[in-house]
Amino acid sequence: MSETSATPVQWRRSLVAILRGIRPEEITGIVDALVEEGFEAIEVPLNSPDPFVSIRIAVERHGRSCLIGAGTVLSPSDVDRLAQTGGRLVVSPNVDAAVLERAGSHGMVTMPSVFTATEALLALRSGASALKFFPAATLGAAGIAAIGTVLPKDAVVGAVGGVAHEDFRQYAKVGVTAFGLGSSLYKPGDDAQAVRMKARQAIEAVDAVFCCNDVSAAR
Repeated sequence: MSETSATPVQWRRSLVAILRGIRPEEITGIVDALVEEGFEAIEVPLNSPDPFVSIRIAVERHGRSCLIGAGTVLSPSDVDRLAQTGGRLVVSPNVDAAVLERAGSHGMVTMPSVFTATEALLALRSGASALKFFPAATLGAAGIAAIGTVLPKDAVVGAVGGVAHEDFRQYAKVGVTAFGLGSSLYKPGDDAQAVRMKARQAIEAVDAVFCCNDVSAAR
């Protein structure tokens, strides 16, 4: 299978599509829609059905133009298996130095979940590419802002968990530059057209908040 000839976009936004529960037979149309609309990254959590099959399909179609990988990565062996599929993104629900080290050895982009200053600083010391504050809706923009005061100025900060496109502006005001969208973007059973329409809303919302030439923090 070769990479699809999707309609090109001039830039990709720092948006991560979290496709929890997606099946391999659904992945093609949904990933095509997300890439065509301008998403920068796609995550298939490893507690989805046959996740590595879905990831391989996505990589074969869009691996050169989009950052594709796995979520709920819990062990170095998960990282190794992901590398075998060609996946380049490792998203974890925790800070595990062994996972981050193994991902680093493969040259992958890593985004572990953090909720406290201790976790955030540990993740950065362990080589994390970016921080995923989760669940962001519980911590809130004010909580992320407070933790941000002790983080390095160049730390890439993402918000995930209970975040929808209507929330982008409040998080952007406190330094969040990347957003992960899960159930507000995709739920099992959604078809490609439904995901495309929600993706388009997210793109329009992020463009309204950030200058379009500067929205991609991970490049």
